Amino acid sequence: MCLTQVLCTTCGSNQVRPFGYSTHDVPRYYCCNDKCEIKTFMLEYRYKACEPGVKEKIIDMAINGSGIRDTSKVLGISKTTVIKTLKKKKSGLVKVNPNIQTIDLKSDAIIHVGLVCQEAELDEQWSYVHDKSNQRWLWYAVDHATNTVLAYVFGKRKDEVFKELKTLLKPFGINKFYTDDWGAYERHLDENMHIIGKANTQKIERKNLNFRTWIKRLARKTICFSKLEKMHDIVIGLLINKVEFGVNIHAI
Repeated sequence: MCLTQVLCTTCGSNQVRPFGYSTHDVPRYYCCNDKCEIKTFMLEYRYKACEPGVKEKIIDMAINGSGIRDTSKVLGISKTTVIKTLKKKKSGLVKVNPNIQTIDLKSDAIIHVGLVCQEAELDEQWSYVHDKSNQRWLWYAVDHATNTVLAYVFGKRKDEVFKELKTLLKPFGINKFYTDDWGAYERHLDENMHIIGKANTQKIERKNLNFRTWIKRLARKTICFSKLEKMHDIVIGLLINKVEFGVNIHAI
């Protein structure tokens, strides 16, 4: 007689018992480990999207330049599954780096201890959704010392979008801003804290190139683009959250 040990595909526990069969006569198992997040599982799935690790691969491929159709073909799943998986991540994304020290604006007390940021570089990065007439700009700021993204927003190349980014940056207590000569910066930043010129924005310009290399949706000349602003923002947000903020995007 030959016996095969069955381990839980989620927690790896050997405390597993039979749990009947699926509608396609595939054995199901139940994990008796109280700390296991997913209790029932199968070793073989009829649809590949149900297999362990597939949802994580969808996210990883999305932030590494793969489009919806690319991911669907490589993983052998439907485009609808890819889109639904990405959309579910939207609620867990954050727009402000949680690893940088922030200050309570009312009491000037430190409310979060982390890396201190005193100088920041600001820039806006062009892209589009569906067609080039619908421009979608990524506005963000990086720490001048470490080149780490502090906060980001999406929108038009308008003053109100920059004001939204400025509001997100207030708790950091930044005392020096480096930007290019785009008028929105000059209109809404204190001239005593604002320095215009390319000499001090080299790090964020390099960051722009990094983002364009990571994601085809941001490339200047490409046939890969987003059809929906929601998907555009989610994919880029996932990249920033994972690479810049250190967020575990698979757990959100």
